[in-house]
Amino acid sequence: MTQEQKMFVFVGSYAESASSGVYTYEFDEKESALRLLDQTSGLKNPTFLNVDVANSHIYAIGETEPTDGSAKGGEVMMIRFDADGTLTRFNRTNTTPTTTCHVQRDSENKFLLVSSYHGGSAGLISLKDNGHVGELLDVQTHQAPEGETSRVHSAFFSPDEKFLLIQDLGLDLIRTYSIDREAGRLVPHGDTHTAKGAGPRHLAFHSSGKFAFVINELNSTIASYRYDAVNGSLSEIEVVPTLPSDYTGENGCSEIAVSADGRFVYGANRGHDSIVVYAFDEASEKLSLVEHVSTEGGHPRHFALTPSGDHLLAANRDANNIVIFKVDKESGRLTSTGNSVSVSKPVCVRPYYV
Repeated sequence: MTQEQKMFVFVGSYAESASSGVYTYEFDEKESALRLLDQTSGLKNPTFLNVDVANSHIYAIGETEPTDGSAKGGEVMMIRFDADGTLTRFNRTNTTPTTTCHVQRDSENKFLLVSSYHGGSAGLISLKDNGHVGELLDVQTHQAPEGETSRVHSAFFSPDEKFLLIQDLGLDLIRTYSIDREAGRLVPHGDTHTAKGAGPRHLAFHSSGKFAFVINELNSTIASYRYDAVNGSLSEIEVVPTLPSDYTGENGCSEIAVSADGRFVYGANRGHDSIVVYAFDEASEKLSLVEHVSTEGGHPRHFALTPSGDHLLAANRDANNIVIFKVDKESGRLTSTGNSVSVSKPVCVRPYYV
């Protein structure tokens, strides 16, 4: 980081379209403090954001609000942020016929991927040369056996972007796709099955590209996998709990992240309302528990490590706050700074140097 660089934190939330739903904060790393710069309305429930820092674009999902009684659908809005953090809404496009919960973008800025939990589907959307959202190119709907329901929760590119790994919480599987860029289509390649009732939600790759970690929402576990970059397949190494052994209350996991050096894996518990920290030893391929830390608020639906790795920001939906933690890079441990900001129902927090 150069001395001139600033860190912006972009926040998405549950909100009515008439209320503010997307926010820009500036983060002072020395003071461990967030300062609100701007906020914008116009989107219902912009619960996940993807940020193109190089072009100062934010892609925010939202819900359509039909007036004819038809079902709500998904949409994506492109928002521009200026050097002072000011947000300007540009264009929006309807995406899948059902609402979405996650958005991903390829590094060449050609495509967006949206995940539809209620539709059990993934949508491929074009991006125009100016960064504006284009058209829906393809929808892949996961067919569920009788008595089961597909719940597609997220899509993540492999490190080389040759493959997409899509987490289906309802069918307990991770489906590998590639993108046929000429045809504008998603091409399925195979499935990795999790434990029955695990509910895979989000995935994070290790910095080596050789491993992936998946947080399972429904059975409160983290599964580690070896990743085969040739065919995009995963082979399970082990599954570890996200909860202390003596906890008996309800819980549902949300986000997972890996430190930049690959030594630590972080996962969020909603119910226990904590971050679990595991150390990962690359040689033995094993995870070992470091600690559980309270997020100091209810229902941490999302969190993020800052680009420097010095802080972790936890978005607590039910406490209406974002809590700032200091990260000890040697031990992986988290310490609350005592600092937080109040924001209505935050559910996505995305820090970047700008």
